[in-house]
Amino acid sequence: MAEIRIPSGGDYTLARARVPVSVTEGYEIVADPDGLALVDIFINGGRIESVVGAAATPKPDSIDLAGRMVLPAFIDCHTHIDKGHIWPRMPNPDGTFPSALDAVGRDRVARWSDSDVERRMEFSLRCAYAHGTAALRTHLDSLPPQETVSWPVFESLRERWTGRIALQACSLVTIEQVRDDAWFSQLVDRVAAAKGVLGCVTFMVPDLDELLDRLVGMAAWVGLDLDFHADETADPLSASLDRIAEVVMRKRFGGRVLVGHCCSIARQADDDARRTLDKVAEAGISVVSLPMCNMYLQDRRIDGTTPRWRGVTLLHEMKARGIKVALASDNTRDPFYAYGDLDMLEVFREATRILHLDHPFADWPAAIAVTPAEIMGLRGFGKLRRAALANFVIFRGRSWTELLSRPESDRIVVRSGRPIERALPDYSELDDLMVA
Repeated sequence: MAEIRIPSGGDYTLARARVPVSVTEGYEIVADPDGLALVDIFINGGRIESVVGAAATPKPDSIDLAGRMVLPAFIDCHTHIDKGHIWPRMPNPDGTFPSALDAVGRDRVARWSDSDVERRMEFSLRCAYAHGTAALRTHLDSLPPQETVSWPVFESLRERWTGRIALQACSLVTIEQVRDDAWFSQLVDRVAAAKGVLGCVTFMVPDLDELLDRLVGMAAWVGLDLDFHADETADPLSASLDRIAEVVMRKRFGGRVLVGHCCSIARQADDDARRTLDKVAEAGISVVSLPMCNMYLQDRRIDGTTPRWRGVTLLHEMKARGIKVALASDNTRDPFYAYGDLDMLEVFREATRILHLDHPFADWPAAIAVTPAEIMGLRGFGKLRRAALANFVIFRGRSWTELLSRPESDRIVVRSGRPIERALPDYSELDDLMVA
């Protein structure tokens, strides 16, 4: 196959590009059974001028992709780049969730200075950018006094990365910390001042409803969206997703609500799960699945036996009810997940296998593009549409089976119509931070 060269300036046409119809907008394009269509994409002034069905014969001055896949720049709506890359100095000794909590807590107290957090977050963003991500939301551990360190670092990075990756941050505290009215009010003010998202991890504590009432009420009062970690456990008695949905409806909360993980619902009786999902749909809550991290942590056994389930949530059932569902990277090279590189193609490839997002693929590609952009409230992201910035990724694969069978490490990342330099940072750049 001929090498593809994208010009560093000027207008051009990508001929015979294969795109998922679910990530286009405003064009009448007929999809094949895999949800794909062969199109010509016209780029004008760094923006998409049009996407039309491919001409039978490419024009001589066009760039003929010969059926190569093109996806819009990725949107990664649930990450933890403040934790990223601490594995070499603080590994998880047994791969379990409790050990991950303990290891991260010890590392945070001992080492998370502003310079340490900034360098690791910068490294993570360079990885995401090189792989083709255009927008990213990160959770920030905000247990005192870490909130006084990580939030200013994030704000500085967000400004520095403007035009490359649109950044959002979300507070990460436990639901029990909402009990501390004075401190929690200060945190809400800090998040609001940083134009962030209010979030926490929920557990089935006795006063969960009261604490959720307080948290949702505070978010409504200051105009913040909400982002929860919920039910990241195999325990079927963990039902905080259900409680979140009830509070959101009772409070008539008008902001966006995203809930991540939701693992335990897959372990509950079918009738119980259906009732919860009906509430989630009625409440207008969105859900993000983190398939790689959840498969790594959930049902991990230290007795040498094999795990019995995949750890992921009921994504098909959610989507069937009209619930917005997304996929995201979650943790990378930290005690919660020893692997990963903020590569959303890897996320989609593994999600397809773990969650069976194929036969047919239908509109599942929207879960790494259009849908997370909507969840994050981002306009002009995640779609191949007229007047949008020409932000997309060109791959060698010409079909799903080709695209998802190889790493596509030689992909072409295009931003505002121009190819970027996409050299990944070397891990050795962080070696001096890994000294115990």
